[in-house]
Amino acid sequence: MISRITGKLESLDTAKATISPDGALSYDVLLPSFVVARLGNLVGQTVTLHTLHFLEGTSQGTTFTPRLAGFMSTTDRAFFELFTTVKGIGSRKALRCLAMDVHQIAGAIVERDLKLLQSLPEIGRKMAETIVTALHDKVEAYAAGAVSAGAAGETTSDTPADTESTASRTVARDALEVLAHLGENRADAVQWINRVLTDQPDIAEPQELIAEVFRIRGAS
Repeated sequence: MISRITGKLESLDTAKATISPDGALSYDVLLPSFVVARLGNLVGQTVTLHTLHFLEGTSQGTTFTPRLAGFMSTTDRAFFELFTTVKGIGSRKALRCLAMDVHQIAGAIVERDLKLLQSLPEIGRKMAETIVTALHDKVEAYAAGAVSAGAAGETTSDTPADTESTASRTVARDALEVLAHLGENRADAVQWINRVLTDQPDIAEPQELIAEVFRIRGAS
C-alpha cells in the first residue's frame, strides 16, 4: 500500500493531482478541496502527499476501482479516515465535503457549530447533526488551535496548531457572526478571518478584525 508519495506535481484540477515520482510513472491522486488550495502555486515543483487507498464501487456494486487519496499531513489523513466513519459519508463524499482545513472542521464539531458544518458541500442540517453526534468526543485533538468556525492559523505539519487564547477565540467568533449576519458566506468569512489573523494575530476587537477583512478583500 502506498502511504506517501513524493514527486513532481505535473497537473492539478479541482479534485485531483497528477504526480510523477520519477518521470516514468504518473499517479492520479484524489484531493479534498482544501488540499487543492494549498497546492495551487506548486505545479511543476516537487511535493509530498500522505496517501491512502480506497475502493470505489459502481452503482450496482459489482465492480470496484482502486483510488488513491492524498493529504498534506498524516493528521489530515487520519481525520479523513475518522470522518468517513460517519454514517452516510463515504470516501468520495468526504473528499467533496472537506472544503476547509481539518482543524476548522474539527473546531466546528467540538463547538457544535451546525451553521459552519452546513456551509460545507453536500452537508445539510440533518447530516451536520449526525456528524456532531458521531464525532464530537473524538476530534478535540484535531481542533487544537481552532477558533469557532476555524478562525485560526493554518498548519501543514503532522501535529495540530498551538492553542489560541480565549480572547482570540472570542474576537474571531464574534467577527464571524457579524459577517454572517451581514450576508457573507460563512465558509468564505472563515478564510478571510484566517488570513487576517495569520498576519495580525494581536487584533483585540471584532470591529477591527471585520474592518481588516473588508480592507484586504477589497484590495484582492
